[in-house]
Amino acid sequence: MKKTIYIVMVLMGMGGSSFAQDKVWTLDECMNYAVENSPKVKKQLHTSDTYKAEQLSAFGNFLPSLTAEVGARLNYGRSIDPGTNTYNNTSTFNNGYSLYASLPVFHGGRLINEWKLAKVNRLLGKQNVRQAEDELAINTMQAYIDVVFYLGTAKYAAEKLEESSRLLYKTQRQEELGLKGKADVAQIEAQVAADDYDLTHQENMHNTALLTLKEYMNLDAATPLALDTTMTVEEIRIQPESAADIYSFAADNNPIAQQAALTLKNNKLQHLIAKGRLFPTISLSAGISTNYFENLSSGAVVPEAFKNQFKNNRGEYVSLNVSIPLFDGFNNRTIVRRARNNMRIAAEQQTETLRQLQITIEKAVADRDGYLKEVIQMQKQVKSNQLAYQLTLRKFEEGLMSSLDLQTSANLLIQSKVNLLQRRLLYLVKIRQVDYYKGGELIQK
Repeated sequence: MKKTIYIVMVLMGMGGSSFAQDKVWTLDECMNYAVENSPKVKKQLHTSDTYKAEQLSAFGNFLPSLTAEVGARLNYGRSIDPGTNTYNNTSTFNNGYSLYASLPVFHGGRLINEWKLAKVNRLLGKQNVRQAEDELAINTMQAYIDVVFYLGTAKYAAEKLEESSRLLYKTQRQEELGLKGKADVAQIEAQVAADDYDLTHQENMHNTALLTLKEYMNLDAATPLALDTTMTVEEIRIQPESAADIYSFAADNNPIAQQAALTLKNNKLQHLIAKGRLFPTISLSAGISTNYFENLSSGAVVPEAFKNQFKNNRGEYVSLNVSIPLFDGFNNRTIVRRARNNMRIAAEQQTETLRQLQITIEKAVADRDGYLKEVIQMQKQVKSNQLAYQLTLRKFEEGLMSSLDLQTSANLLIQSKVNLLQRRLLYLVKIRQVDYYKGGELIQK
């Protein structure tokens, strides 16, 4: 079955200065601006950069640590004479140099798991950025649609108020001629008052929606913002589409699903790292050192040359260190149990997240198809209500219908227009949401 729907909405502004600006923002421009200027997204970018640095640090743990030290010390009074290795009262100068390195040999598998953890965290950081961008884009899209919707309802309310005012004027003239009664005039006056209130209410709702949109875009409330309210959807095809197939793709590729999977993997590695604390650690160390010594007391023997001392006083060492954890007050075992429980919690959270994602996709597909059918039906209903209102208005002018009948017909017409506008906008939103779960981009550039 093939249907073609043309949704073209040109909604006039309601007199605000923000609707008279040269720059007219489209939906995608608003979403893109919100993402690029969001403090929340920028914080996630900085966090992701930290994960990148931590991955480099985890790789560096495999490499030997190398340290160089240089020191100088001047002693006064009683001290050890390095030449005789005895205590005496003299002033000496010592200048030492050392270079030593340490290489981890075995740390219970913690080093490799910490490197894997850093790699997972970096991937998780990227998904967190993407999720923050997508969430903000969806919220901005919904806020944009709300602004357009209340612009439309305000336009309809303004048209209805104008028509009611014209009808009131005509009824008052007819009442003066004896063609209408005071009850009819009073009823129309009440309708004008109700329409005036409805217009004010819709304008207030529009202003509130506009403030929400500016908040998502990180704009000041006083910043003018004119929106492009012309939206067109052409060549709509009603095709059977399996929500299960969309979910199958989204379960592996959607940021929400990937976040849950990476979080579980993170906790599994944390558990392995915690268990590694129960194993012995082995490290290899090596170093070289030398020093220069000089007795500063008067009459002391002239010290050996710096070059000779630097060479002759040199010493080297190599050591293999083994550390075995025996008892630490159950601290390590508590850490292992906590990590194991966190891993189990993450597994349950992943199951819950995937289930919620599946429900969301099924609902989005059902809503999209349902709104399309409603749009088609509401278009017919608007035409029918429009014709019915015109007939009722003519009969009212001829005295064959009461003002109450006319009011009822007018309300049905305006309500059907509002419902049609709402279903069109919701249909546009659901199209993008379903395409997003299928791997499409929320922001179309």
